Amino acid sequence: MKFLDLAKVTVRSGSGGAGAASFRREKFIEYGGPDGGDGGDGGDVIVEAVDGLNTLIDFRYQQHFFAGNGQHGMGQQRTGARGKDIVLRVPVGTEVLDTDEETVLADMTALGQRVVLAHGGNGGWGNLRFKSSTNQSPRRANPGQPGVERELWLRLKLIADAGLLGLPNAGKSTFLAATSNARPKIADYPFTTLHPNLGVVGIDGTEFVVADIPGLIEGAHEGRGIGDRFLGHVERCAVLLHLVDATSHDVAADWRIVIDELAAYGGDLADKPRITALNKIDALDDDARIAARAALEAVAGPVMAMSGVSGEGLTDVLRAVQARIGADRLRRTMPEEAPWRP
Repeated sequence: MKFLDLAKVTVRSGSGGAGAASFRREKFIEYGGPDGGDGGDGGDVIVEAVDGLNTLIDFRYQQHFFAGNGQHGMGQQRTGARGKDIVLRVPVGTEVLDTDEETVLADMTALGQRVVLAHGGNGGWGNLRFKSSTNQSPRRANPGQPGVERELWLRLKLIADAGLLGLPNAGKSTFLAATSNARPKIADYPFTTLHPNLGVVGIDGTEFVVADIPGLIEGAHEGRGIGDRFLGHVERCAVLLHLVDATSHDVAADWRIVIDELAAYGGDLADKPRITALNKIDALDDDARIAARAALEAVAGPVMAMSGVSGEGLTDVLRAVQARIGADRLRRTMPEEAPWRP
């Protein structure tokens, strides 16, 4: 399935039906009086977070979504039927943005969450509503309110517990394939991963979701390479796992490039809990391992060592990631302390 994480749509709610101007006409009833019914309300435009989707590709082929109009009112005090709602089904993690692509109108973070994006117009009143002691035969009836049309952006941010970061060919896809049921494309050239991948990782009887995003390069925030557009998919993660290629001639410089791109992206992404791991240690002898780890720890602080190919150190890294995720989940479930009052 093709991956699409940004789509523009045009939505329009239904217009309300017009009220009826009608009078009762029956045999032996000389002055029947008004009996015009109200028009039906227009349908709403609703967005719903559903299961089984991880891309916005459906919105590439359909960009216009119009709800049904309400039916007009009828005689004999019959109200018109309400217009049919239209529902945009999106993956969990989708944000609905206004036309400026910045104002968030809805953040669909929970399965089954529903938000009305455009309310349908109210149905018009029939002439029965205008009957009074001074006007027994009103001929007035209201038209229905028009629907609301607006252009919106849908932006998907994948829901994952941990996010993989690193330069191209840092071994992120190999790590994901070795630790989960995901099968991303793996090759020995840069930008093998062209779109985010998700995998479920199991360790010590627990599970968490890992997101692998395309590799960053220097200047990604300015659009170089694949750019930084995929960094949005790790904004919701509890912890970031930063993989550094141990076979690089300058592991410290590689680490700094990614950190600088996180800071340039903004959104407090650079301050998110992060674990740094030296990957591909199976390709180095003992002396080279020690030298690479020391060089990286000089700029990054504590560093873990692992190999996605041989499996060396993988369990320790996964346990460290799970510990951070568990701490974040506990923090979210703890009730906020009430302010102290004397």
